Amino acid sequence: MPLALLALTLAAFAIGTTEFVIVGLIPTIAGDLHVSLPSAGLLVSVYALAVAIGAPLLSALTSRWPRKALLIGLMGLFTLGNLVAWQAPGYASLVMARILTGLAHGVFFSVGSVVATQLVPREKAARAMATMFSGMTVAFVLGIPLGTWIGQHFGWHASFLVVAVFGLIALLGAMALVPADIEQPPAAPWNRQWQVLLQPDLLRVYAMTAIGYGGSLIAFTYLASILQQMAGFAPKQLGPVLMAYGISVAVGNLWGGRLTDRHGPIIALAILFGLLSLVLVTLGLTMHSKPLLVMTVLAWGAVAFGNVPALQVLVLRQAERTVPDAVDLAAGFNISAFNLGVAGGAWIGAEVVTRIGLAATPWIAAAFTLIALALTGWSARYDSLPLRTTG
Repeated sequence: MPLALLALTLAAFAIGTTEFVIVGLIPTIAGDLHVSLPSAGLLVSVYALAVAIGAPLLSALTSRWPRKALLIGLMGLFTLGNLVAWQAPGYASLVMARILTGLAHGVFFSVGSVVATQLVPREKAARAMATMFSGMTVAFVLGIPLGTWIGQHFGWHASFLVVAVFGLIALLGAMALVPADIEQPPAAPWNRQWQVLLQPDLLRVYAMTAIGYGGSLIAFTYLASILQQMAGFAPKQLGPVLMAYGISVAVGNLWGGRLTDRHGPIIALAILFGLLSLVLVTLGLTMHSKPLLVMTVLAWGAVAFGNVPALQVLVLRQAERTVPDAVDLAAGFNISAFNLGVAGGAWIGAEVVTRIGLAATPWIAAAFTLIALALTGWSARYDSLPLRTTG
């Protein structure tokens, strides 16, 4: 593995920790700040919206910046945002800190995903992507359980201080390991870059990303609450369960990358969305049993995020053939789609919890995942046809 890819993975680990550590802290934050559980859950949506807005807009604005300098600057902004969260005195200031870190997150993954594929031969692009995004999955294994444990024992503020340290380590890794001579194609004029939004092939993938990735978040946002309220786990038992989930996510992410390289992104996505919908239905049936719920959570982790490398590789391939001078922006819009899915999933989850109840979240999540599976089947009809080119 190129050392530069290791640097990207370190940064992805830090970002993954700060994005989802909030899931394990939602009950704690809700109690400490005297806000409702759905209000605390919306901290996930706020972060995701900042990513969704920041990824395409800031990717376009920074398209002429040297890649290494941009990555270093983004990790500096990310670290600063987590320090603000560490010192946040209330809900409003915590929301502002989440917005700041979310802006850095969006551009990092839109640029980092392109850089990762440039570091390896084309036939290994999905595995390089999966390796970078494995930093996110390692965050599930180590960062999120650690942050949850710290939050429960030392207060949720301390969790963000630890994440800031992770961000600083990633910044130093980028300085030391990312080469300064990364190939950077000439950026298209501003008006031509936004032609990305006129490409039906790309728009179809963005819809698959938002619905397929975000659907799972309807239930995942309230995983800690499901474990406590539906199955009866004690707060101190959450860390081991979340760690087991994270290990499963790490394995599933790497498997998703290999599946994509072997069979192509469309077939990989059909397999992964089909399995995910099945697991979410199973979650709805097993959430009242501790042993069955743990086994379901492990299966959930194995398929929940394995679609990430397939979706991003599919976008890059489409963009290289339809808008080759705006690949960064096309990748940025897919990062937006991921996080619109996260924001929408968390918001829908909050509405489901408020209007129906916590137990309904897996069933609604399964329904959205089936919609993504249907979109994948639709895309399969066009996948073998020549892609449009802009003239």
